[in-house]
Amino acid sequence: MPPRKKKERASAPAKMGPDVYIENSGVVMDQAIVDTLEKNYMPYAMSVIVSRAIPEIDGFKPSHRKILYTMYTMGLLNGNRTKSANIVGQTMKLNPHGDAAIYETMVRLSRGYEALLYPFVDSKGNFGKAYSRDMAYAAPRYTEAKLEPICSELFGDIAKDTVDFVPNYDNTMMEPTLLPVSFPTILTNSNVGIAVGMASSICSFNLAEVCETTIALMKNPAHDVATTLQAPDFPGGGFILYDPEEMRRIYETGRGGVKVRARYSYDKAENCIEITQIPPTTTVEAIMDKIVELVKSGRVREISDLRDETDINGLKLTIDLKRGVDPDKLMARLYKTTPLEDAFGCNFNVLIGGMPKVLGVAPLLLEWIAFREECVKRRIFFDLTKKKEKLHLLKGLARILLDIDKAVKIVRETEEESEVVPNLMIGFGIDEIQAEYVAEIRLRHLNREYILKRTQETEQLESDIAQMEDILKSPKKIQGIMEKELREVAKKFSQPRRSMLIFKSEVSEEGGEEEIPDYPVRLFLSKEGYFKKITPQSLRMSGEQKLKEGDAILEELEATNNTHLLVFTNQCQVYKCRASDFDDGKASQLGDYLPAKLGMDEGESVVYLAATADYQGAMVFVFQNGKVAKVEMSAYETKTRRKKLISAYCDKFPLCQALYLQEDRELMLTSSGGRVLLVHTAALESKSTKNTQGIQVMQLKKNAVVDSAKVFCEGMLSNPHRFRPKSLPSQGQFPRGEEEGEQLTLS
Repeated sequence: MPPRKKKERASAPAKMGPDVYIENSGVVMDQAIVDTLEKNYMPYAMSVIVSRAIPEIDGFKPSHRKILYTMYTMGLLNGNRTKSANIVGQTMKLNPHGDAAIYETMVRLSRGYEALLYPFVDSKGNFGKAYSRDMAYAAPRYTEAKLEPICSELFGDIAKDTVDFVPNYDNTMMEPTLLPVSFPTILTNSNVGIAVGMASSICSFNLAEVCETTIALMKNPAHDVATTLQAPDFPGGGFILYDPEEMRRIYETGRGGVKVRARYSYDKAENCIEITQIPPTTTVEAIMDKIVELVKSGRVREISDLRDETDINGLKLTIDLKRGVDPDKLMARLYKTTPLEDAFGCNFNVLIGGMPKVLGVAPLLLEWIAFREECVKRRIFFDLTKKKEKLHLLKGLARILLDIDKAVKIVRETEEESEVVPNLMIGFGIDEIQAEYVAEIRLRHLNREYILKRTQETEQLESDIAQMEDILKSPKKIQGIMEKELREVAKKFSQPRRSMLIFKSEVSEEGGEEEIPDYPVRLFLSKEGYFKKITPQSLRMSGEQKLKEGDAILEELEATNNTHLLVFTNQCQVYKCRASDFDDGKASQLGDYLPAKLGMDEGESVVYLAATADYQGAMVFVFQNGKVAKVEMSAYETKTRRKKLISAYCDKFPLCQALYLQEDRELMLTSSGGRVLLVHTAALESKSTKNTQGIQVMQLKKNAVVDSAKVFCEGMLSNPHRFRPKSLPSQGQFPRGEEEGEQLTLS
């Protein structure tokens, strides 16, 4: 049969105008996924990167720029405040987004929100707070706003062709592509954005320090910025834990982290701690939630009450202390266990010429210097053009001075209005522009005094023009203008640092760890997953262990209250905790059910409990297929108190037994076929990888598995030498008469 012809769906193009239509409108087309990504996803990704999430060299994203420019065109730089709803409505002419998104962006730019070190919007009303998760801003119909005075440095040159303008989304208005900022706003205010496949996170710096650093780089591009730029400066203040190496890495690469601590004071009379400044990456509610969690779990026992006393005067979080508590030691612990100490991740990703680039501080400021130089050149060229045009007109006016009566006579004797300008051009030898200017002079101005005053400007204009042309030829003079402007901005708008610096050597580690009483305890783990911690005194006075029907004691360990516990589960995970996390119990109690206590996943159960004080020794995992893995105990030690580690051991084979050995010991493996093998763990290579597969130790017959593994002790076998192989892997040996009986008896 001949192949069937594919039917084509005929459809007329959907016309939107006389010359506009949608290509392939109404046609269902098959398209490869690669083509879909290229034609649809990639443009979207680039739109997010270029037009939404990543700031440009002027320090603004398009959404910020549209709002500020709209407010500027509304006369809100020097005028009175207006309703925020009015601003949002006007901004929608430039930004095709909903009013909620526009208003939320404006809130972040406001002084009332306190998210920026140097806010751009002078706000009135409830604009919420950046440091509060639950303190929402009021609706735009209830709030008012105008531009802050610092915005004069954003728009001062915008009318002088310093930046390019493009049509808005519907071609009804023009808007600037960048703002001609006179200082590096890219570094004076924090800016965070998440794009597709990349992100940007720029911290704020003190204005005076940024201006000084910029001036130094203009004079010497190899200037060490660390000498003039101390560290970031956050609007919420706090203490910066200054690490010179990390700070230099941020300055050089644009990536790194800045640790910030909350600032507090101790009120001795009220016996309370008052926290007034917190890191910029957290909120009051997040801090309170974490402290409440610590108090409920018993890890912090020194706090009697916690309340948020934030009011019109600013942030205030009060912690009431119990009698005899050292506030400094308590805060040192809270710094380590709560968001009262947090890190601001730096990623100086900026659009340069439409391309995202991650730059260090010096390269970023050099890019801004180049941008500002171009703005200054365009401003001077604009003024130069205007002065040349004016000089040209005044030179034509000077010709009139020679014979005013002649000019009047020409105008009077010309019969048609259209011939006035050509007749003036012929009569005085001037061009059309000059003649048009002369013809528009009012009759009252046709006197010698007026003309003399206007023509006296000629010499000054000629001097100004020569000076401007000289400036345009000299990069140093342009930089001199920029330096003057930077110093003026720093003088007018600079403010003292809000974030103070603390060197790591000055930070006391005393009290960083919780003071846990240490005493001997006995640990019990049942097969069903019940855990008990009993003191020796209580154990001596107790009777039999209380267990659920069918349950039995799986492990019994001697430890101390400070001992670290590692609970291995059947899902190849290990849960970390301390013996102190559990209350002292009695033999008459069932104990704590570990799956519930540790928050295990559904269907997860305990297979082994290891207790260690120093993470020395190794974990040995015996698998049913005869492989044995030896993992260094230090592999489970973490710098932070992580509660759960995944891939705690290999999940490719069923686990027979897990054992914690502080030193190498001899193991006895028994297969389901009845063979016995003795192997010393010293023959096994220790691995730092937790989920290592190990090595084959016991060779097994078909369908046989290792069903028992234990530490070998003298007396378990009458002739143990027979079960020690010369090489590994080995099949092991069958026990003989008395050996088998002895093994069964002692096991």
